Amino acid sequence: MTNRAELAGRILFGAAFYDEYRVSGSLDHDLDLMVDAGFSVIRVGESVWSTWEPEPGEYDLEWLLPVLDGAAARGIDVIVGTPTYAVPQWLQKLHPEIAAENATGSRVPWGGRQEINYVNKDFRAHAEGVIRAVASRYARHPAVIGFQVDNEPGLYLLHNRDAFEGFLDYLRKKYGTVEELNRQWGLVYWSHVLRDWSDLWAPDGNHSPQYALEWRRYQAEIVTEFISWQANIVREYARDDQFVTTCISYERPAVNDVEFVRDLDLTAGNPYYKMQDGLRIGVEVPRPELWWSSGVWGLFEQGDRMFSTAQAPFLVTETNAQSIGQSHWQNHPPFPGQIALAAFALISRGARMIEYWQWQTLPFGIETYWGGILPHSGKPGRIYAEVSDLGARIREIEPHLAGYVPDSDVAFVYSTDTKHTFEFYPPLADADGGPDVTSYLRIFDAFYRGAFEAGLQSRIIHPSQLLQLDPAELVRVHPVLVVPSLYVASDAELSYLVEYARAGGHLVLGIRTGYGDELARARVDVAPGPLAQAAGITYEEYSNLDNAVGIRASVPGFDGPGTATSWADSLELAEAEALMTYESGIYAGRPAVTTNVFGSGRVTYVGTVPDTDLARSILDWAVPSRLSRSWQATPEVTVVSGTAYSARVWFLSNWSAAIAGFTTPRDMDRRGERVPAGTRIQLDPWACEILLEPHDS
Repeated sequence: MTNRAELAGRILFGAAFYDEYRVSGSLDHDLDLMVDAGFSVIRVGESVWSTWEPEPGEYDLEWLLPVLDGAAARGIDVIVGTPTYAVPQWLQKLHPEIAAENATGSRVPWGGRQEINYVNKDFRAHAEGVIRAVASRYARHPAVIGFQVDNEPGLYLLHNRDAFEGFLDYLRKKYGTVEELNRQWGLVYWSHVLRDWSDLWAPDGNHSPQYALEWRRYQAEIVTEFISWQANIVREYARDDQFVTTCISYERPAVNDVEFVRDLDLTAGNPYYKMQDGLRIGVEVPRPELWWSSGVWGLFEQGDRMFSTAQAPFLVTETNAQSIGQSHWQNHPPFPGQIALAAFALISRGARMIEYWQWQTLPFGIETYWGGILPHSGKPGRIYAEVSDLGARIREIEPHLAGYVPDSDVAFVYSTDTKHTFEFYPPLADADGGPDVTSYLRIFDAFYRGAFEAGLQSRIIHPSQLLQLDPAELVRVHPVLVVPSLYVASDAELSYLVEYARAGGHLVLGIRTGYGDELARARVDVAPGPLAQAAGITYEEYSNLDNAVGIRASVPGFDGPGTATSWADSLELAEAEALMTYESGIYAGRPAVTTNVFGSGRVTYVGTVPDTDLARSILDWAVPSRLSRSWQATPEVTVVSGTAYSARVWFLSNWSAAIAGFTTPRDMDRRGERVPAGTRIQLDPWACEILLEPHDS
C-alpha cells in the first residue's frame, strides 16, 4: 500500500478536529487559524457513530462534507476515522448482549466507550454498515489521505461466552488434543486435568500461568483480527495513495503491537507525557498512569517503542497540547517551549506526523479539562502561539527529513509475552510489599533509562523480529544488544541470542532471562538454562531485595557506582569474571554483574534490577562509542540524531529553565548558514536547535 506521507518526505502537522462538538465560533474561522498555525492535516469523525447513524440503518453522512471541502480549499489533508469504538445507545438497547464482559456473565455497563465485545456477530454487522457508509462516501474526496480504523482498541479482556468459545478453538488448533494440553500446561497440578474440551474452566478464577499466557495471546489475536477486518473493508473503497492505520494506546491489556499492525500500512499511536517538571533531566516525577510517561527518558522511550512496532517511521495521532486527563487534579500545562521540545523529540525518534488531541478544549463530557490547542473560549492564546511557531519550524526542516531514520547506539529486546506473564505472575514486589504487576516495565525501564542517562540512543526490537534477522548482520548494525528480561522464551530465541554473541555481539542479560520457556514454564536446566555456557555463570538461588544493596567494582578500571534493587541472583562463576559484587545483604561478596568472552563476542549478566546510576555505569562501559560522544554539551542538553537522504540530522535540546550550550564537533549547517567546527552555541531555556551534517561534508 502506498504511504503517501513518507513518499513525499513530509512531516504532517495538525490536530484532531471535531466540528460536530462545536458550540461557538465558525468552521471557516477555525480552519483559517489552522492554516496560520502551519497545519497540514486534521483527524476527524472517529468518535461519533450516533452522528453518522442516528437510527439503525439510517445514515447521515453529509455533515462532514463542509469540513473536508474547507480543508481541501486550504491545502489541509484529512484522516477520516471509523467510529466503532463509541457505540450509540440505540445499538446497546437493540443488542445489549454486545457488551464486553469483565468477568463471565458480568457486563461492562454502557456509558463510557469501548465497552464492546469485538467478536459479537450483531456488533460486527452494524459496525460493517457504518464503516462501509463512511468509507464509500469519503474515500474519493481529494482531502482524504488516509483512514484510521477504530481508536485505541484493546481496553478490555473479553470474558464473553463467544470469546471463550473462540479461545477453545484457538487451543484446539494449537494443541490438537486435550491430552496434549494437559501435558503442556502441567494440569496434573491441583487436579486440573481435562477429560475433554468442555472441562476447560473460565478465566475468572484461573491460577495457571500457562493458561494466563495463552489467554492474553488469544485476547491480542481478537483485537488484531478486529482491526484487520476493518482495514480490509476500508480498502475496498480506499484509493491506492491512501493509507490505513489505527491509533494504538500501548498499555492496553489486549494489544500485541507487533502483530497488531500486520495488516495496516503505518504504525500510529498516542504518546502522552508529564509536562512541566516531568520534562526535566534527572528529576523524579511520579507517573500516576501507565499510558503516559514522566521524565525526558520516558518520552524518548515512547518514541522508540512506536518505531519498534514495525521497525519503521510512525504517526503520532494524539499527544499533549496542554493538560491531559479527565479532571482538574492533573492540570500541568507546559512550560513555554516544552511543546516544541517534545515534538522534536518524537520526530527525532521517527515520527512522520505530530497531531494534537485536540483542536479546542471541550465544554462538556468527561474530558472537559483535557486541554486542546485552543481553550474553552476558542480564542487563540499562548498554546496556539507556540503550536504556530512549531508549525513554522517543522515546515522549515521538513525538506531535510526525507527518508529520515533515527540512529541508535544500542538495541533492546522487548518481550510482550514476558510483560503479560509478569502481570499475572510478578517477580518483584511493589512499595507495599505486594505483587507488582508492572514488574516487567520496571526492569525494562531501568536499563532503558540507564542507556538514556549515558547519552545513548536506543533501538527496541521484539523477539519475533530478531528471528527474522541474521545474527551476524544484527551484530554489524547493533553491536550491543540488551535483554532486560526475557522470561517467556523459546529455545529458538535463546539459541539466537547465543549465536549473536558467538558472531561478535556484546549481549547484556538481565534477571529471569532464559529461566522460562515459551509457555512460562520454569526450565529444569541449571539457570540461566541455554544461556549458561555463553554467559559463563550459573545460579540455583535468588532472592527479592527488600532494601537497596550497595555494589562495588571487582576489577580495576571498571567504575560502577549505584545500587542493586528489588532482586538478586546468587551467581556462581564458571568461565565469567565478576565485574561487580554485592557489598551487603544475603549475597554479600558474591558477583552481581559478570562478563564472559564467548566466541567472537561477549556476554554480560546483570543479576539484579539496577538503579539508574548502576544501569548507566554498566551501559556506559558496554557501549564505549556512541554517535554523540564528540559533542561538548552541558548536562541538560540531549544530543539525538538520525540519517536522512541528504544529511545526518542532529537535534540538540535544552531540558531546563536555564541557558545551556554545546560546541559543534564538525562543520554543520544551521538554518541555511555554515557553522564551523568548534562553534559554541547557546540554547535558550526549553529550546531545541537542529543542525545538518550533509553526507558529502
